[in-house]
Amino acid sequence: MHALDNVIWQALTTRDAQFAESFGEARRFVREVGPLGAFREHGPQGYASLAGLVGPDGTIGLFLDDPYEPRSGWSFVAGAPLLQMVADNGIAPPVPRGAGPEFIIPEIVELGPRDSKEMIELTALTKPGPFGSRTHELGTYLGIRWEEKLVAMAGERLKVPGHTEVSAVCTHPEHTGKGYAGILMAEVMQRIRDRGETPFLHVRQDNVRAVAIYKRLGFRERKVGHFAVLRKV
Repeated sequence: MHALDNVIWQALTTRDAQFAESFGEARRFVREVGPLGAFREHGPQGYASLAGLVGPDGTIGLFLDDPYEPRSGWSFVAGAPLLQMVADNGIAPPVPRGAGPEFIIPEIVELGPRDSKEMIELTALTKPGPFGSRTHELGTYLGIRWEEKLVAMAGERLKVPGHTEVSAVCTHPEHTGKGYAGILMAEVMQRIRDRGETPFLHVRQDNVRAVAIYKRLGFRERKVGHFAVLRKV
């Protein structure tokens, strides 16, 4: 199995194991980190273990190879086709530029526990994906501030052998079009490569604008999967 196949399971059993809760053949991130989980193999045993892990009325986010099919004991909450992209050409992405001749590359700051509240507020506004009170513990998170307010960020989430996911890429609506997301992504990617690892990411397949930006940064499409949020009935 490739390190990026069943990637949540791979992360929770290797480099992100310290954040895992387990039951039988299922794993999930502790709730303060995020709602993602996985099972070793798709099938009755996997879902039975998942049920024991989330409990009655519990919810879980899964990355599946195929669209979710109705299953007894579970209700489908939300989902979408999910594109996995990887930047494995080894070429450093160009530093993106914003619009206008007056553009100046902004200062990049490292984010940590003291910034958690602002990070949660920004991700709640822009919805790049789930972000909890301890998500920042998964890896390096970088941000850009404008008049002391956090207006853009990007960081690391899933980690598997040889690969680290670029995640939580978002910009406040009042500051889009300035190239901030691309600048932060390029820096996160370079730091991942400096560790001898390969950057990858996940994006909704229908997010055409984001996919185009990621391709300009050197990402290629690796596979199409499906994101599903399920509730245990």
